[in-house]
Amino acid sequence: MDHTISKKLKRYNFLRGELEAVYHRMSLKLGLSDSASMILYVICEEGDSRLLSEICHLSGLSKQTVNSSIRKLEAEGILYLEKTDSKSKKVFLTEAGKSLAQRTVLKIHRAENTILASWPLQDVEKYLELTERLLGALKEEALRIGEET
Repeated sequence: MDHTISKKLKRYNFLRGELEAVYHRMSLKLGLSDSASMILYVICEEGDSRLLSEICHLSGLSKQTVNSSIRKLEAEGILYLEKTDSKSKKVFLTEAGKSLAQRTVLKIHRAENTILASWPLQDVEKYLELTERLLGALKEEALRIGEET
């Protein structure tokens, strides 16, 4: 069994891990769990509400983790759920949730925007293009994984 990992893959994995660690440290400094931080982050991308299904998809968190974290945030008065139709639920920030978001995840949004705004536009476009290519290729490989066995 060939188990060799290239230097480039090791570097990629290191950078991905470091990036995740930075977001983890920011969440801790802001007094949030990783899942609460991610949920609030995703909601705030659109304003002060988001469909539950979108939160699950865009956060990358499992449905179970999202539901558990949302129940906790709901009990703390940070957000509430409302049915939009027979299948969908929407998550809304309360006034306390909006205030918390201002003190926490919106600081992360601002930091990211500042960083990207400081890069030349062609670098931002190239970074996004390469990230999209990686994502597309990984999705294709994910479909093939397990087919060989």
